[in-house]
Amino acid sequence: MEVITALAKTLDKELRWFQTIVNARMKTYFENPDAKQDTVDAAPDLSKDTSEYAVSIKKHALGNEERLALILALAPSLQPSVLDVFLIKNQSLNTEFSEFGGIKNATKHGFVPTLETALFILGGTKLEVRLQLLDLFSTSNPLFRSGILKLPNDQDNLLQSPLQPTHEYLSLFTTGKKALPEYSTSFPAKRISTPLDEKALIVQPQVRNSLDEIEQWMFHADKILNEWDLEKNLKPGYRALFYGPPGTGKTLAATLLGKATKQPVFRIDLSMVVSKYIGETEKNLGKLFDEAENKKWILFFDEADALFGKRTQTKGANDRYANQEVAYLLQRIEDFSGLVILATNIQSNIDDAFSRRFQAMIHFAKPTVAERILLWKQLFGESFKLSEEIDLDTLASNYELTGGEMINVLRYCALEAAKRNEKKIILTDIITGIRREYSKQNKTL
Repeated sequence: MEVITALAKTLDKELRWFQTIVNARMKTYFENPDAKQDTVDAAPDLSKDTSEYAVSIKKHALGNEERLALILALAPSLQPSVLDVFLIKNQSLNTEFSEFGGIKNATKHGFVPTLETALFILGGTKLEVRLQLLDLFSTSNPLFRSGILKLPNDQDNLLQSPLQPTHEYLSLFTTGKKALPEYSTSFPAKRISTPLDEKALIVQPQVRNSLDEIEQWMFHADKILNEWDLEKNLKPGYRALFYGPPGTGKTLAATLLGKATKQPVFRIDLSMVVSKYIGETEKNLGKLFDEAENKKWILFFDEADALFGKRTQTKGANDRYANQEVAYLLQRIEDFSGLVILATNIQSNIDDAFSRRFQAMIHFAKPTVAERILLWKQLFGESFKLSEEIDLDTLASNYELTGGEMINVLRYCALEAAKRNEKKIILTDIITGIRREYSKQNKTL
């Protein structure tokens, strides 16, 4: 409750300041339109304020103009009545004042501000002042660069775009916690995580070393790029390829990287990204990368060869557009400031143009006998009592299985044990479980 109380107190001060600015602008507009219109009263002092709103203002060094644009964007969710003044009609024309911008909310009968609304409040109708203020809405402004406000979708009609906070920051400023986006058609990615620790990932030493290198980059990237001034030589972000058979730990490795660095991992649903309609795939990918930019998220493209496969020889329009999709994707991945992981079962499926852009290409091989022993003991030796005839070392030597396949065997054995009403694994069930896994690959024991 203390977090909410602090936020409410801060936002109330900000809204009252905003109301004062709006009242002054409307008074000037209607009573003295020739008066000077390019000044904004100083915003409330937040230097000693510890609310999440104040912390964000200070972290991103937002000035008076940015703060006014931000509280304007938040107003429909916090106190929509402060915007009712913009609903008045131009009596001489019997229509809305186009100078005020905005969109009428048909369902809630409210006013949704646009970038035009912000320009009017800040600069009135003076053209020179308005032109000077346009930089406020560039993608380089911290409001947009840091993901506080949504990027305008239509650059051709920039000023008519709604001025809205992102879901993440609206949640932060109203609850004190950042909310991550939910899986949807507009965000075809699902957050994945793991309750396991790094001991659960049994891989060869060179794989472990490569994963450690990625982790260390994520910890030290800001120092290397900014403090050491290497951003002119090194691109931001990190791109890694995980390749190897299914069940060898690629997804687990991605989630463990997220856990170690405290960054959310999102697995991309390629079935919702790739479209048969020309131009739609780029649009879907654009939404995804725009949402993830500057958020310190890890993007995990599983079975990535479906989208990132080899480009085709151009024989027709469809091939041309397919190659355009690959080129667009290359550019978005290369420009992404976070970690992008592409996972595939077969390395050769990935286009050479992608391969050159990876900082790490990590082979997740099928486990060796020694690694299989560790996996069998980890999965079966801790949770269940094993019948006397079971020798895990022998199982590891005789049956070539991946960790994922062993987990399927464990699931089958656990179900059979539950049916017997005993927490005990018997050899017959293990062998049956192995046979089931082999049959999926048309192999026999």
